[in-house]
Amino acid sequence: CDVLIRGHQVSKKRTLELSGHVGLRSLPDQLVKRAVKQGYSFNILCVGETGIGKSTLINTLFRIIFENEEASHYDEEVKVLPRTYDLQESNVNLKLTVVHTVGFGDQINHVKSSEPILEYIDAQFKRYLEEELKIKRSLWNYHDTRIHACLYFIAPNGHSLKALDLVTMKKLDSKVNIIPVIAKADTLTRNELVNLKIKVMSELVSNGVQIYQFPTEDEAVAEINSSMNTQLPFAVIGSTENVTVGNKTVKGRMYPWGSIQVENENHCDLVKLREMLLRVNMEDLREQTHTRHYELYRRCKLEEMGFKDPTLDNQSFSLQKTYEAKRKEFIKELQHKEESMRQMFVNKVKEAEVELKEKEKELQGRFELLKTMHQEEKKNLEEKKREMEEEMNAFNRRKVAAETLMGQALQGSSQQPFKKDKDKKK
Repeated sequence: CDVLIRGHQVSKKRTLELSGHVGLRSLPDQLVKRAVKQGYSFNILCVGETGIGKSTLINTLFRIIFENEEASHYDEEVKVLPRTYDLQESNVNLKLTVVHTVGFGDQINHVKSSEPILEYIDAQFKRYLEEELKIKRSLWNYHDTRIHACLYFIAPNGHSLKALDLVTMKKLDSKVNIIPVIAKADTLTRNELVNLKIKVMSELVSNGVQIYQFPTEDEAVAEINSSMNTQLPFAVIGSTENVTVGNKTVKGRMYPWGSIQVENENHCDLVKLREMLLRVNMEDLREQTHTRHYELYRRCKLEEMGFKDPTLDNQSFSLQKTYEAKRKEFIKELQHKEESMRQMFVNKVKEAEVELKEKEKELQGRFELLKTMHQEEKKNLEEKKREMEEEMNAFNRRKVAAETLMGQALQGSSQQPFKKDKDKKK
């Protein structure tokens, strides 16, 4: 039957019981067979300082030694290094991707330490969204690289969280499922470990950091998940070495004062972490990544692209109208940028013209000053030249007069002896 609600026709569903077997009960088995045949993917992000034991813990969790390069403490920036492995247990195939953050926390300035991590997470969301928006999609065999779980390694300093830890986890909590772990828990006493757990959880709550909570909706796992939620953050110890305890050979560490068994729940929480991460809640972590974190990213990106849901009056969404609207908005933005650039260019030209005029005026002033100085100098030189010419003329006149007098004197002296001789003859 149909019901009319606020002018909208809504179909009312009825549940009917079948009178005999038709095969619907085999549907879960079909889904399981299909999922097992297709395989699973699981991606873990390990965030923590260099040397805190990230690689060793992953090796211990999966009971296999993965190939990893030893990192140094002298990296100038944080690098995100993903490694993908194909694992098999019984007839279940798992494509595991472990993403390490090389150099995290090694820099003096930690302002940009979390940026490469956030960029990597967003890049995986972007890849999945691009595949989703393709006309011809292949999501059934697409290698999903979105981060499903983030193991955040906390240093066992016995005090509390560092500022870098709080800032990074606050930026990550809306993008990934954060599971905090206290690394190298064997460096703390039992009382110190309990106090550190209380301090860490108190600071996370007071700073509004949302960590992953194991789900309690399913009755089958509600009890164990509720219990494990109170154990966070997990205190873990990693080791791939075999130690002999009594008649048993187990994974652990040997110390002068005794041994630590990494898979003994009385010594650390490694087994609890493995159970919660892999055996009990792996599918929920995958589902939370898709339905919560990816959906948030997808919604924001589609809203930026102009997409929207149908309105309450059941008006259908038109992709053509959205495209035209975004095109007009883009053209308008381009025109605005073009006008801004043109105006900027005009202003730059005007500023250059003013500057050139000022320089031209300055050069003209210097030219007039040099011209005046040149004219004055020329006038002085001409005056000196005239004075020297007058002096030369006067000198020449004196010289002529002197030569005339000298000639007359010589002529007079030459006539005197002649007169004397004449007088003697007489």
